[in-house]
Amino acid sequence: MPRPTFVLFDVNETLSDLQPLRARFEEVGAPGQLLELWFASTLRDGFALTAAGAYADFRTIALGVLRGQLAHVEALRGDAGEAADHIVAGFGELDVHPDVPDGVRRLANAGVRMATLTNGAAKVAEKLLERAGLSELVERRLSVDEVRRWKPAPEPYQHALREVAVSPAECVLVAARPWDIDGAKRAGLQAAWLNRKRAPYPDFFERPDATAETLGGLAEALLAV
Repeated sequence: MPRPTFVLFDVNETLSDLQPLRARFEEVGAPGQLLELWFASTLRDGFALTAAGAYADFRTIALGVLRGQLAHVEALRGDAGEAADHIVAGFGELDVHPDVPDGVRRLANAGVRMATLTNGAAKVAEKLLERAGLSELVERRLSVDEVRRWKPAPEPYQHALREVAVSPAECVLVAARPWDIDGAKRAGLQAAWLNRKRAPYPDFFERPDATAETLGGLAEALLAV
C-alpha cells in the first residue's frame, strides 16, 4: 500500500455520530432502538434502486421508509409524516464523533488533501464540518447526487477521483461500513476501515488496506506507510 496523498471520507457514521437521532425518535413517541432498523432500511432501498438502474436521493428514501415504519408505532404522537420530518431534520444538527477532529488535523498537518463522499446531501456534510471547525481542512464535499448512483456502485468513487484529480492508487477511502470499503476497493482505490465497534470484518468483502478504532489511529497508520 503506497502512502496516500488524498483521503475521501464517508460521512454518515464515519464522521457524524447518529446517536442523537435516537432522542428524536423518542420525542415523537417511537422507540429509540428503531434508529438502526430505519437507517439500515434506508441504505437497503437506496442500494436496491441503484441495482435496478433507478435513483432517489437520501432524504426522499429516508422519509419514505420512516413514514412506513412509524405508521405501525401505536404510541406515536401525531402524524407519521410530521414525525418523520422531525427525525430526518436531525441530520442537519449532528456533530462529528469525538475522535474526528484529531484525525483530520493529523492528516492535514502531514499535507494530505481531503474531501467527503456521501450517500447523503453535500450540504449536510458542509454543515457538519463547519460545526466541528474542520471545513477549511477539507477541500470538497461530494455526493452521490452528482452521479445519481449510490455507493458502493463504482460511479461515485470514479466521479470523486475525477473531481479531485488524483489517481486511484493515490487515494484512500475512509469508512466505517465494510460495504463501502469493498466498493472503493473494487473501484481501484485504497480503503481504510474505521472499526469503532470492534467488529470482525466480513470475509466476503474485499479487505481494507488499514484498520483502526479511531480516526486518529487510522491517520497514524496511513501516514506510517
